[in-house]
Amino acid sequence: MRRAGLRTRVSAGFAAGALALSTSIALASYQLTRSSLLAERERTAVRAAYFDAAIVQSGLTGDRPDVIEVLRSLDTGGNRRAVLRRDGIWYARNVDAGVTTGIPARLQDLVADGTPAVQRIRVDGQPAVVVGVPLSATTAFYEVDYLQELEDTLRTVALVLTAVAVTTAAAGAAIGWHVTRYVLRPLRSVSDAAEEITAGDLTARLDPATEPDLARLTTSFNSMVDQLSRRLERDRRFAADVSHELRSPLQTLAAAASVLDRRREHLDDRTRTATDLITDEIARFQALVNDLLELARSDQPAERTPVAVADLARQVCRGRGLPENLVTATGPGTWLVDRRRVEQLLGNLLDNAVRYGGGPCAVRLSAGDGTYRVEVDDDGPGVDPQDRTVIFDRFVRGRGANARGGSDGTGLGLALVAQHAAAHGGRALVDDRPGGGARFRVELREPRC
Repeated sequence: MRRAGLRTRVSAGFAAGALALSTSIALASYQLTRSSLLAERERTAVRAAYFDAAIVQSGLTGDRPDVIEVLRSLDTGGNRRAVLRRDGIWYARNVDAGVTTGIPARLQDLVADGTPAVQRIRVDGQPAVVVGVPLSATTAFYEVDYLQELEDTLRTVALVLTAVAVTTAAAGAAIGWHVTRYVLRPLRSVSDAAEEITAGDLTARLDPATEPDLARLTTSFNSMVDQLSRRLERDRRFAADVSHELRSPLQTLAAAASVLDRRREHLDDRTRTATDLITDEIARFQALVNDLLELARSDQPAERTPVAVADLARQVCRGRGLPENLVTATGPGTWLVDRRRVEQLLGNLLDNAVRYGGGPCAVRLSAGDGTYRVEVDDDGPGVDPQDRTVIFDRFVRGRGANARGGSDGTGLGLALVAQHAAAHGGRALVDDRPGGGARFRVELREPRC
Protein backbone atom coordinates (compact mmCIF):
# COMPACT_ATOMS: atom_id res chain seq x y z
CA MET A 1 0.00 0.00 0.00
CA ARG A 2 1.28 3.43 -0.93
CA ARG A 3 2.38 5.49 2.04
CA ALA A 4 0.78 8.91 2.48
CA GLY A 5 2.92 11.94 1.73
CA LEU A 6 4.69 13.96 4.42
CA ARG A 7 2.32 16.90 4.03
CA THR A 8 -0.70 14.63 4.38
CA ARG A 9 0.76 12.90 7.44
CA VAL A 10 1.60 16.20 9.15
CA SER A 11 -1.86 17.59 8.39
CA ALA A 12 -3.43 14.38 9.71
CA GLY A 13 -1.29 14.69 12.84
CA PHE A 14 -2.43 18.28 13.39
CA ALA A 15 -6.05 17.19 12.85
CA ALA A 16 -5.69 14.23 15.23
CA GLY A 17 -4.04 16.41 17.88
CA ALA A 18 -6.67 19.13 17.55
CA LEU A 19 -9.43 16.52 17.67
CA ALA A 20 -7.97 14.83 20.75
CA LEU A 21 -7.50 18.16 22.53
CA SER A 22 -10.92 19.54 21.59
CA THR A 23 -12.58 16.23 22.47
CA SER A 24 -10.92 16.20 25.89
CA ILE A 25 -11.95 19.79 26.52
CA ALA A 26 -15.46 19.09 25.23
CA LEU A 27 -15.84 16.03 27.49
CA ALA A 28 -14.52 17.90 30.51
CA SER A 29 -16.78 20.87 29.74
CA TYR A 30 -19.79 18.60 29.28
CA GLN A 31 -19.16 16.75 32.54
CA LEU A 32 -18.65 19.99 34.48
CA THR A 33 -21.73 21.55 32.91
CA ARG A 34 -23.82 18.44 33.52
CA SER A 35 -22.68 18.08 37.14
CA SER A 36 -23.26 21.77 37.81
CA LEU A 37 -26.73 21.83 36.24
CA LEU A 38 -27.82 18.59 37.93
CA ALA A 39 -26.54 19.73 41.32
CA GLU A 40 -28.33 23.06 40.99
CA ARG A 41 -31.51 21.32 39.87
CA GLU A 42 -31.32 18.91 42.82
CA ARG A 43 -30.88 21.80 45.24
CA THR A 44 -33.88 23.55 43.68
CA ALA A 45 -35.91 20.35 43.89
CA VAL A 46 -34.99 19.85 47.57
CA ARG A 47 -35.91 23.43 48.47
CA ALA A 48 -39.23 23.13 46.62
CA ALA A 49 -39.96 19.73 48.23
CA TYR A 50 -39.32 21.04 51.77
CA PHE A 51 -41.45 24.08 51.09
CA ASP A 52 -44.31 21.92 49.77
CA ALA A 53 -43.83 19.44 52.65
CA ALA A 54 -44.29 22.27 55.13
CA ILE A 55 -47.55 23.28 53.43
CA VAL A 56 -48.79 19.68 53.46
CA GLN A 57 -47.86 19.21 57.11
CA SER A 58 -49.72 22.33 58.10
CA GLY A 59 -52.77 21.17 56.10
CA LEU A 60 -52.91 17.79 57.82
CA THR A 61 -53.77 19.21 61.24
CA GLY A 62 -57.11 18.20 62.60
CA ASP A 63 -58.97 14.95 63.04
CA ARG A 64 -60.06 14.25 59.48
CA PRO A 65 -58.05 16.35 57.01
CA ASP A 66 -58.82 16.21 53.26
CA VAL A 67 -55.43 14.88 51.96
CA ILE A 68 -56.33 15.26 48.27
CA GLU A 69 -57.33 18.89 48.70
CA VAL A 70 -54.16 19.56 50.62
CA LEU A 71 -52.07 18.11 47.76
CA ARG A 72 -54.08 20.08 45.20
CA SER A 73 -53.29 23.26 47.01
CA LEU A 74 -49.62 22.87 46.09
CA ASP A 75 -48.21 24.92 43.22
CA THR A 76 -46.02 22.23 41.59
CA GLY A 77 -46.11 23.54 38.04
CA GLY A 78 -45.77 21.18 35.07
CA ASN A 79 -42.57 19.34 36.06
CA ARG A 80 -43.20 18.26 39.67
CA ARG A 81 -45.48 15.53 41.01
CA ALA A 82 -46.35 15.34 44.73
CA VAL A 83 -47.56 12.22 46.51
CA LEU A 84 -48.18 11.37 50.15
CA ARG A 85 -47.94 8.04 51.99
CA ARG A 86 -50.07 8.04 55.12
CA ASP A 87 -50.77 4.98 57.23
CA GLY A 88 -49.56 2.75 54.34
CA ILE A 89 -51.87 4.41 51.78
CA TRP A 90 -50.69 6.49 48.80
CA TYR A 91 -52.40 9.81 48.01
CA ALA A 92 -51.93 11.90 44.84
CA ARG A 93 -53.49 15.15 43.65
CA ASN A 94 -54.47 13.47 40.35
CA VAL A 95 -53.97 10.14 38.58
CA ASP A 96 -50.82 8.42 39.86
CA ALA A 97 -49.37 7.86 36.33
CA GLY A 98 -46.71 5.51 37.72
CA VAL A 99 -45.15 8.01 40.11
CA THR A 100 -45.46 5.91 43.24
CA THR A 101 -44.18 2.76 41.55
CA GLY A 102 -41.11 4.67 40.39
CA ILE A 103 -40.01 5.62 43.91
CA PRO A 104 -37.27 3.14 44.97
CA ALA A 105 -38.06 0.90 47.94
CA ARG A 106 -34.70 1.71 49.54
CA LEU A 107 -35.53 5.41 49.53
CA GLN A 108 -38.98 4.67 51.04
CA ASP A 109 -37.35 2.69 53.85
CA LEU A 110 -35.00 5.59 54.64
CA VAL A 111 -37.87 8.09 54.77
CA ALA A 112 -40.00 5.72 56.83
CA ASP A 113 -37.14 5.56 59.34
CA GLY A 114 -37.24 9.37 59.59
CA THR A 115 -34.32 10.18 57.28
CA PRO A 116 -34.84 12.64 54.38
CA ALA A 117 -33.49 11.25 51.10
CA VAL A 118 -32.81 12.35 47.50
CA GLN A 119 -32.24 10.05 44.50
CA ARG A 120 -32.18 10.30 40.72
CA ILE A 121 -34.59 7.90 39.05
CA ARG A 122 -36.34 7.27 35.76
CA VAL A 123 -40.15 7.28 35.65
CA ASP A 124 -41.65 5.78 32.52
CA GLY A 125 -38.35 6.34 30.74
CA GLN A 126 -38.03 9.99 31.78
CA PRO A 127 -35.24 11.23 34.04
CA ALA A 128 -36.31 12.66 37.38
CA VAL A 129 -35.14 13.38 40.90
CA VAL A 130 -37.27 12.25 43.85
CA VAL A 131 -37.12 13.93 47.27
CA GLY A 132 -38.55 12.14 50.30
CA VAL A 133 -39.39 14.13 53.48
CA PRO A 134 -40.68 12.34 56.63
CA LEU A 135 -43.59 14.27 58.21
CA SER A 136 -44.39 11.87 61.06
CA ALA A 137 -43.98 8.27 62.06
CA THR A 138 -46.80 7.26 59.71
CA THR A 139 -46.67 10.00 57.09
CA ALA A 140 -44.07 10.68 54.39
CA PHE A 141 -44.13 13.28 51.60
CA TYR A 142 -42.52 12.60 48.23
CA GLU A 143 -42.01 14.99 45.34
CA VAL A 144 -40.80 13.85 41.91
CA ASP A 145 -39.17 16.57 39.76
CA TYR A 146 -38.89 15.59 36.11
CA LEU A 147 -35.58 16.48 34.37
CA GLN A 148 -36.57 16.01 30.71
CA GLU A 149 -36.04 19.68 29.94
CA LEU A 150 -32.61 19.55 31.53
CA GLU A 151 -31.75 16.41 29.60
CA ASP A 152 -32.77 18.12 26.33
CA THR A 153 -30.54 21.05 27.25
CA LEU A 154 -27.62 18.74 27.96
CA ARG A 155 -28.18 16.96 24.64
CA THR A 156 -28.03 20.32 22.85
CA VAL A 157 -24.83 21.18 24.73
CA ALA A 158 -23.33 17.81 23.70
CA LEU A 159 -24.20 18.45 20.05
CA VAL A 160 -22.68 21.93 20.18
CA LEU A 161 -19.49 20.66 21.84
CA THR A 162 -19.25 17.85 19.25
CA ALA A 163 -19.60 20.37 16.43
CA VAL A 164 -16.93 22.53 18.06
CA ALA A 165 -14.59 19.50 18.34
CA VAL A 166 -15.10 18.58 14.68
CA THR A 167 -14.63 22.20 13.60
CA THR A 168 -11.46 22.43 15.68
CA ALA A 169 -10.12 19.25 14.08
CA ALA A 170 -10.85 20.64 10.61
CA ALA A 171 -9.15 23.89 11.57
CA GLY A 172 -6.18 21.89 12.86
CA ALA A 173 -5.94 20.05 9.56
CA ALA A 174 -6.09 23.36 7.66
CA ILE A 175 -3.41 24.85 9.89
CA GLY A 176 -1.26 21.74 9.45
CA TRP A 177 -1.69 21.92 5.68
CA HIS A 178 -0.71 25.60 5.68
CA VAL A 179 2.21 25.09 8.06
CA THR A 180 3.62 22.16 6.09
CA ARG A 181 3.27 24.19 2.90
CA TYR A 182 5.46 26.84 4.48
CA VAL A 183 7.87 24.35 6.08
CA LEU A 184 8.27 22.30 2.89
CA ARG A 185 8.92 25.34 0.73
CA PRO A 186 12.70 25.11 1.27
CA LEU A 187 12.57 21.41 0.39
CA ARG A 188 10.81 22.29 -2.86
CA SER A 189 13.67 24.67 -3.58
CA VAL A 190 16.09 21.80 -2.98
CA SER A 191 13.99 19.55 -5.24
CA ASP A 192 13.88 22.16 -8.00
CA ALA A 193 17.63 22.68 -7.79
CA ALA A 194 18.21 18.91 -7.86
CA GLU A 195 16.02 18.62 -10.98
CA GLU A 196 17.98 21.37 -12.69
CA ILE A 197 21.24 19.62 -11.81
CA THR A 198 19.85 16.33 -13.11
CA ALA A 199 18.94 18.11 -16.34
CA GLY A 200 22.58 19.16 -16.70
CA ASP A 201 22.53 22.65 -15.18
CA LEU A 202 25.39 22.39 -12.71
CA THR A 203 25.18 26.11 -11.93
CA ALA A 204 22.00 25.63 -9.86
CA ARG A 205 22.52 26.65 -6.23
CA LEU A 206 20.45 27.46 -3.12
CA ASP A 207 20.38 30.93 -1.60
CA PRO A 208 21.48 30.75 2.07
CA ALA A 209 19.65 34.01 2.83
CA THR A 210 16.24 32.59 1.86
CA GLU A 211 15.86 30.38 4.96
CA PRO A 212 18.36 31.28 7.71
CA ASP A 213 17.15 28.35 9.85
CA LEU A 214 18.22 25.96 7.08
CA ALA A 215 21.59 27.58 6.46
CA ARG A 216 23.42 24.34 7.27
CA LEU A 217 21.34 22.36 4.77
CA THR A 218 21.83 25.05 2.12
CA THR A 219 25.58 25.20 2.68
CA SER A 220 25.92 21.39 2.62
CA PHE A 221 23.82 21.14 -0.55
CA ASN A 222 25.82 23.82 -2.36
CA SER A 223 29.09 22.24 -1.22
CA MET A 224 27.91 18.84 -2.48
CA VAL A 225 26.98 20.33 -5.87
CA ASP A 226 30.34 22.11 -6.08
CA GLN A 227 32.21 18.86 -5.42
CA LEU A 228 29.98 16.98 -7.87
CA SER A 229 30.53 19.65 -10.50
CA ARG A 230 34.30 19.51 -10.03
CA ARG A 231 34.34 15.72 -10.20
CA LEU A 232 32.17 15.63 -13.31
CA GLU A 233 34.37 18.23 -14.90
CA ARG A 234 37.48 16.18 -14.09
CA ASP A 235 35.86 13.04 -15.49
CA ARG A 236 34.64 14.90 -18.57
CA ARG A 237 38.05 16.43 -19.15
CA PHE A 238 39.77 13.07 -18.65
CA ALA A 239 37.46 11.32 -21.09
CA ALA A 240 37.85 14.15 -23.60
CA ASP A 241 41.64 14.20 -23.25
CA VAL A 242 41.93 10.43 -23.59
CA SER A 243 39.62 10.43 -26.61
CA HIS A 244 41.55 13.24 -28.26
CA GLU A 245 44.85 11.48 -27.57
CA LEU A 246 43.48 8.28 -29.09
CA ARG A 247 42.28 10.00 -32.24
CA SER A 248 45.73 10.67 -33.65
CA PRO A 249 47.02 7.07 -33.52
CA LEU A 250 43.59 5.89 -34.65
CA GLN A 251 43.74 8.12 -37.70
CA THR A 252 47.20 6.75 -38.47
CA LEU A 253 45.94 3.19 -38.07
CA ALA A 254 42.87 3.97 -40.16
CA ALA A 255 45.06 5.44 -42.93
CA ALA A 256 47.35 2.40 -42.88
CA ALA A 257 44.37 0.05 -42.91
CA SER A 258 42.90 2.01 -45.83
CA VAL A 259 46.14 1.49 -47.80
CA LEU A 260 46.04 -2.21 -47.08
CA ASP A 261 42.36 -2.38 -48.03
CA ARG A 262 43.03 -0.70 -51.39
CA ARG A 263 45.70 -3.32 -52.15
CA ARG A 264 43.67 -6.30 -50.90
CA GLU A 265 43.66 -7.93 -54.36
CA HIS A 266 47.44 -8.30 -54.09
CA LEU A 267 47.21 -10.02 -50.70
CA ASP A 268 46.87 -13.69 -49.96
CA ASP A 269 43.74 -14.99 -48.21
CA ARG A 270 45.13 -15.02 -44.69
CA THR A 271 46.49 -11.49 -45.01
CA ARG A 272 43.21 -10.29 -46.55
CA THR A 273 41.24 -11.79 -43.65
CA ALA A 274 43.57 -10.15 -41.13
CA THR A 275 43.22 -6.84 -42.97
CA ASP A 276 39.42 -7.06 -42.81
CA LEU A 277 39.54 -7.76 -39.08
CA ILE A 278 41.89 -4.83 -38.48
CA THR A 279 39.69 -2.50 -40.57
CA ASP A 280 36.53 -3.54 -38.70
CA GLU A 281 38.12 -3.19 -35.28
CA ILE A 282 39.57 0.22 -36.15
CA ALA A 283 36.12 1.38 -37.28
CA ARG A 284 34.62 0.06 -34.05
CA PHE A 285 37.38 1.74 -32.05
CA GLN A 286 36.70 5.03 -33.80
CA ALA A 287 32.98 4.74 -33.01
CA LEU A 288 33.84 4.05 -29.38
CA VAL A 289 36.09 7.11 -29.18
CA ASN A 290 33.41 9.27 -30.79
CA ASP A 291 30.82 7.99 -28.28
CA LEU A 292 33.19 8.68 -25.39
CA LEU A 293 33.66 12.22 -26.66
CA GLU A 294 29.89 12.60 -26.87
CA LEU A 295 29.47 11.29 -23.33
CA ALA A 296 32.16 13.69 -22.14
CA ARG A 297 30.05 16.65 -23.20
CA SER A 298 26.60 15.13 -22.55
CA ASP A 299 26.36 16.74 -19.10
CA GLN A 300 26.04 20.17 -20.71
CA PRO A 301 22.53 21.76 -20.73
CA ALA A 302 20.36 21.09 -23.77
CA GLU A 303 20.38 23.89 -26.36
CA ARG A 304 16.70 23.98 -27.29
CA THR A 305 15.56 25.28 -30.66
CA PRO A 306 12.35 24.68 -32.66
CA VAL A 307 12.74 21.34 -34.48
CA ALA A 308 10.39 19.69 -36.99
CA VAL A 309 10.92 16.38 -35.27
CA ALA A 310 8.96 14.22 -37.74
CA ASP A 311 11.13 15.46 -40.64
CA LEU A 312 14.22 14.86 -38.53
CA ALA A 313 13.12 11.28 -37.76
CA ARG A 314 12.51 10.55 -41.45
CA GLN A 315 15.93 11.98 -42.26
CA VAL A 316 17.56 9.69 -39.68
CA CYS A 317 15.71 6.71 -41.19
CA ARG A 318 16.88 7.62 -44.71
CA GLY A 319 20.45 7.88 -43.49
CA ARG A 320 20.28 4.28 -42.30
CA GLY A 321 18.49 2.90 -45.33
CA LEU A 322 15.22 2.41 -43.41
CA PRO A 323 11.76 3.20 -44.86
CA GLU A 324 10.43 6.62 -43.95
CA ASN A 325 6.90 5.29 -43.43
CA LEU A 326 8.06 3.82 -40.12
CA VAL A 327 7.58 7.31 -38.68
CA THR A 328 4.15 8.44 -37.40
CA ALA A 329 3.59 11.68 -35.51
CA THR A 330 0.71 13.09 -33.46
CA GLY A 331 0.38 16.41 -31.71
CA PRO A 332 2.50 19.51 -32.38
CA GLY A 333 4.89 19.07 -35.30
CA THR A 334 7.54 21.38 -33.83
CA TRP A 335 9.34 20.59 -30.59
CA LEU A 336 11.61 22.84 -28.55
CA VAL A 337 14.54 20.43 -28.15
CA ASP A 338 18.26 20.12 -28.76
CA ARG A 339 18.36 19.01 -32.41
CA ARG A 340 21.76 17.33 -32.18
CA ARG A 341 20.82 15.32 -29.11
CA VAL A 342 17.42 14.22 -30.47
CA GLU A 343 18.99 13.23 -33.79
CA GLN A 344 21.59 11.11 -32.01
CA LEU A 345 19.13 9.42 -29.63
CA LEU A 346 16.87 8.55 -32.60
CA GLY A 347 19.84 7.14 -34.46
CA ASN A 348 21.04 5.14 -31.47
CA LEU A 349 17.58 3.65 -30.89
CA LEU A 350 17.30 2.66 -34.55
CA ASP A 351 20.84 1.22 -34.56
CA ASN A 352 20.03 -0.76 -31.41
CA ALA A 353 16.87 -2.13 -33.07
CA VAL A 354 18.85 -3.14 -36.17
CA ARG A 355 21.65 -4.84 -34.20
CA TYR A 356 19.68 -6.60 -31.49
CA GLY A 357 15.97 -6.35 -32.27
CA GLY A 358 15.57 -7.69 -35.79
CA GLY A 359 15.07 -4.16 -37.12
CA PRO A 360 12.65 -1.37 -36.19
CA CYS A 361 8.98 -1.77 -37.05
CA ALA A 362 7.59 1.56 -35.87
CA VAL A 363 8.77 5.01 -34.79
CA ARG A 364 6.09 7.05 -33.00
CA LEU A 365 6.35 10.71 -32.02
CA SER A 366 3.80 12.41 -29.76
CA ALA A 367 3.47 15.35 -27.41
CA GLY A 368 1.09 16.17 -24.59
CA ASP A 369 0.83 16.85 -20.87
CA GLY A 370 4.10 18.76 -20.93
CA THR A 371 6.08 15.81 -22.36
CA TYR A 372 7.55 14.91 -25.75
CA ARG A 373 7.59 11.16 -26.40
CA VAL A 374 9.68 9.06 -28.79
CA GLU A 375 8.86 5.36 -29.12
CA VAL A 376 10.78 2.82 -31.21
CA ASP A 377 9.40 -0.72 -31.58
CA ASP A 378 11.39 -3.69 -32.86
CA ASP A 379 10.71 -7.30 -33.84
CA GLY A 380 13.39 -8.86 -31.65
CA PRO A 381 13.20 -11.13 -28.62
CA GLY A 382 12.57 -8.22 -26.24
CA VAL A 383 14.58 -7.22 -23.19
CA ASP A 384 14.83 -9.47 -20.16
CA PRO A 385 13.04 -7.85 -17.16
CA GLN A 386 16.23 -8.20 -15.12
CA ASP A 387 18.11 -6.07 -17.64
CA ARG A 388 15.63 -3.21 -17.96
CA THR A 389 17.00 -1.27 -15.00
CA VAL A 390 20.64 -1.42 -16.17
CA ILE A 391 20.44 -1.53 -19.96
CA PHE A 392 20.85 2.25 -20.16
CA ASP A 393 24.09 2.16 -18.16
CA ARG A 394 27.45 2.51 -19.85
CA PHE A 395 28.99 -0.62 -21.39
CA VAL A 396 25.97 -2.73 -20.41
CA ARG A 397 24.19 -5.03 -22.86
CA GLY A 398 21.14 -7.17 -22.50
CA ARG A 399 21.35 -10.93 -22.16
CA GLY A 400 20.02 -11.30 -25.69
CA ALA A 401 22.80 -9.20 -27.24
CA ASN A 402 25.84 -10.76 -28.82
CA ALA A 403 29.19 -10.89 -27.06
CA ARG A 404 31.38 -7.83 -27.38
CA GLY A 405 33.52 -9.32 -30.10
CA GLY A 406 30.57 -10.46 -32.18
CA SER A 407 28.98 -7.04 -32.71
CA ASP A 408 30.10 -3.63 -33.90
CA GLY A 409 28.26 -1.91 -31.02
CA THR A 410 30.19 0.08 -28.44
CA GLY A 411 27.91 -0.50 -25.44
CA LEU A 412 27.40 3.25 -25.12
CA GLY A 413 24.49 3.84 -27.50
CA LEU A 414 21.67 3.43 -24.96
CA ALA A 415 23.71 5.23 -22.30
CA LEU A 416 23.83 8.24 -24.63
CA VAL A 417 20.07 7.95 -25.14
CA ALA A 418 19.56 8.15 -21.37
CA GLN A 419 21.99 11.06 -21.08
CA HIS A 420 20.24 13.04 -23.81
CA ALA A 421 16.86 12.35 -22.20
CA ALA A 422 18.18 13.55 -18.81
CA ALA A 423 19.53 16.71 -20.45
CA HIS A 424 15.92 17.46 -21.42
CA GLY A 425 14.64 16.70 -17.90
CA GLY A 426 13.26 13.34 -19.05
CA ARG A 427 14.04 9.65 -18.94
CA ALA A 428 14.47 6.55 -21.10
CA LEU A 429 12.46 3.34 -20.59
CA VAL A 430 12.03 -0.05 -22.20
CA ASP A 431 9.05 -2.38 -22.09
CA ASP A 432 7.51 -5.27 -24.00
CA ARG A 433 5.80 -4.47 -27.28
CA PRO A 434 2.32 -5.95 -27.67
CA GLY A 435 2.70 -8.86 -30.05
CA GLY A 436 6.38 -9.42 -29.25
CA GLY A 437 9.59 -7.46 -29.34
CA ALA A 438 10.75 -4.46 -27.34
CA ARG A 439 9.43 -0.92 -27.08
CA PHE A 440 11.97 1.77 -26.21
CA ARG A 441 10.38 4.99 -25.01
CA VAL A 442 12.10 8.32 -24.41
CA GLU A 443 10.25 11.07 -22.57
CA LEU A 444 11.52 14.64 -22.89
CA ARG A 445 10.07 17.37 -20.71
CA GLU A 446 8.76 20.44 -22.50
CA PRO A 447 10.52 23.68 -21.49
CA ARG A 448 8.89 25.75 -18.78
CA CYS A 449 7.41 29.06 -19.84
